[in-house]
Amino acid sequence: MEELDRGDPAEVARENALRKARAARKPGVPEAVLGCDTLVALDGTIYGKPCGEREARETLSALSGEVHEVVSGLALLLPDGQRTALARTAVTFRELDQALLDWSLASGEWRGRAGGYAIQGAGAALVRKVEGDYENVVGLPLAALLDIYPELLFACK
Repeated sequence: MEELDRGDPAEVARENALRKARAARKPGVPEAVLGCDTLVALDGTIYGKPCGEREARETLSALSGEVHEVVSGLALLLPDGQRTALARTAVTFRELDQALLDWSLASGEWRGRAGGYAIQGAGAALVRKVEGDYENVVGLPLAALLDIYPELLFACK
C-alpha cells in the first residue's frame, strides 16, 4: 500500500494517506474516513519503517547529528468529496554515539516507526530540538486535521 522510496516526500506522504483512506472506506457507507502517513526525510532520502534492526541502525546512524523533516500526509474522505493536508516538522538529532544507538535499538521501539524512533518514548533521548508541530512527529498532526475538518470540534461533545 505504501510507496516509501520514490518521489517528493510530501507527495509520497499525501499519496500514501489517500491509499490508506481508500483501502479503509466501506463501499456505500457514507462516513468520514481518515488516512494518515508519516515519514522521515533527509536530503531527499525517505526513511519509512525499518524492516529489521540492521536497517534501523542504518537509519538512526544517518539521522545522527542531522536535521531531518517529519512529513505527514492526511487524507479525509467524506461523502461529498475529499480533503488533504500536509504537516512538516524539523527535528534535530543529537550525535548518536555507539552506546546511545545500542540502547535505542535494544528498546525495540524502532519497530513500526518511521525513521526508527518514537519521540513520545525512548526516542526523545535522540532528539535535541523540534521546530514545528510536535504532534506531527508523534504521528497525527491534529492542527492539520482541524484545518481540513474543523467540523470535528463540534462533533466531539
